[in-house]
Amino acid sequence: MEGQMLRDPEVTPTEKLLQEVLGRSFGAYTELTSRYTENEYDLQPQWRYYNDGKAWLCKVAYKSKTVFWLSVWDGFFKTSFFFRDRDCPAILELDIDNSYKNQIETSKTFGKLHPIVLEINNSDHLGDLEKLIKYKKRLK
Repeated sequence: MEGQMLRDPEVTPTEKLLQEVLGRSFGAYTELTSRYTENEYDLQPQWRYYNDGKAWLCKVAYKSKTVFWLSVWDGFFKTSFFFRDRDCPAILELDIDNSYKNQIETSKTFGKLHPIVLEINNSDHLGDLEKLIKYKKRLK
């Protein structure tokens, strides 16, 4: 995966390292982590090195439910949500950018899961992320 960072299993992601790698988009990252770990959302970020992808990923969970995955790229980060077939029709009704809705229909599924990936390089992208977080948290 070209541009994906945090590939060394011996180097745990720290705030300083993330600031270096993300550059200008680090502000969006810190806003995301401060906003969504507060009481209203109570999300728990968990960094771990995954051998299958040979990179550090952050699993962001609410209680025992994985809400999204965060990966770090050169100058931005991606959040990846995965939805079951039955959860997809309601996503098309959300007030989010159409490009994310199109991913439900056009992207390759992972088993029976449909991905929605947001590339985030500034705080303007956090609005759609927030709507997807709220939706995912409500799912049974």
